[in-house]
Amino acid sequence: MASVALKSFVGLRQTSPENHHSSIATLSKPISTNQIHYRRLNVVAGKSSPKITGRNLRVAVIGGGPAGGAAAETLAKGGIETILIERKMDNAKPCGGAIPLCMVGEFDLPLDIIDRRVTKMKMISPSNVAVDIGRTLKPHEYIGMVRREVLDAYLRDRATAAGATVINGLFFKMDKPTDKYAPYVLHYNAYDGKAGSAGKRETIEVDAVIGADGANSRVAKSIDAGDYEYAIAFQERIKIPADKMQYYEDLAEMYVGDDVSPDFYGWVFPKCDHVAVGTGTVTHKPDIKKFQLATRLRARDKILGGKIIRVEAHPIPEHPRPRRLAERVALVGDAAGYVTKCSGEGIYFAAKSGRMCAEAIVEGSENGKRMVDEADLRKYLEKWDKTYWPTYKVLDILQKVFYRSNPAREAFVEMCADEYVQKMTFDSYLYKKVAPGNPLEDLKLAVNTIGSLVRANALRKEMAKI
Repeated sequence: MASVALKSFVGLRQTSPENHHSSIATLSKPISTNQIHYRRLNVVAGKSSPKITGRNLRVAVIGGGPAGGAAAETLAKGGIETILIERKMDNAKPCGGAIPLCMVGEFDLPLDIIDRRVTKMKMISPSNVAVDIGRTLKPHEYIGMVRREVLDAYLRDRATAAGATVINGLFFKMDKPTDKYAPYVLHYNAYDGKAGSAGKRETIEVDAVIGADGANSRVAKSIDAGDYEYAIAFQERIKIPADKMQYYEDLAEMYVGDDVSPDFYGWVFPKCDHVAVGTGTVTHKPDIKKFQLATRLRARDKILGGKIIRVEAHPIPEHPRPRRLAERVALVGDAAGYVTKCSGEGIYFAAKSGRMCAEAIVEGSENGKRMVDEADLRKYLEKWDKTYWPTYKVLDILQKVFYRSNPAREAFVEMCADEYVQKMTFDSYLYKKVAPGNPLEDLKLAVNTIGSLVRANALRKEMAKI
């Protein structure tokens, strides 16, 4: 959760087989069939697309992160013959790992995959003024902190338990159909541990494809989805002494300032037995290591004596791609560009988009009995844009307002101290829906925001003179 005061301005609405046995990535605790919670879909009959005989609809999901895992599970439960291809089963994406409380319930996540339950945050300004955030949280409310290698593997295993086939392989190209309902032919290298590091060349025919293969999506390139601006996220996992880890037991920190990032923020987020320290930038990518060093310096007293145990870097999309759908191929998660500006939140939106896309396919195919077409997949995009487009647009604007200079960041941190701002922010973040506002408090908030920006502008002019 990094949007802090910003999401109080945004309205969100909560949206409402054959078995194929192959589990590549497993957790220490296997998933039993009675742990799987099936979601009922309302299927509308009477489509003009042809019925499929002798088999069910075949869909490939490329990428095994939250978007791919959620999509594959939903497809398999809906009667679709599902194949998920993931190149690296132990992938640990450089991600803060924050998830909203509503995701735990919506996706039936077990509590033992959540490393920490954050109930307090510190927002730290360029001048090191710290504001404590979290005073309005109820006793049962928290922000979940997860490790991506744990969450992703769990979702893939659950997809396998629902009937999906999970393949450890690297997708590299796709042959498009020769006519309207002909199959897509996917080419990939299968890693079975016997064919060497290069893997074995394989092909598979499918009726539709979901691209969940991240910011560098090869599926996106296959459909000429267009480019987008992206940030570089750099993160170090640092094992710190036990007494210092106790400080971060239920606390996360965010640092803003030109030193840690000219257009983003630095973070210290707690994990199971270590902290994740990182930063990101769009505009100054070559300087990312300099910004990372500054983030460590800002937090140095609290991580002193720590040992770096892992270094990670990855591109993060800054806005949706120009094209997210072509015929029977759709993009979800980072491949589609679903990461919010200002906060950099992506896990929930990745899983949600994967599920929504899969639901559209299940419904359009009448649980795998009919072929789907672009109109079926477009329903997912229409629903997604209607629900979440305002979030991305407003956070884009607010990032430009508050991240443009150190004085503006000081104003941003000052605004975060307001208890009403904190309540509206957490309610919006945790539950992804509108929190009822108080008209008088909303007016006061608007006046205070304007006042903070005026002071920031005056300070910026004075600093420019110096």
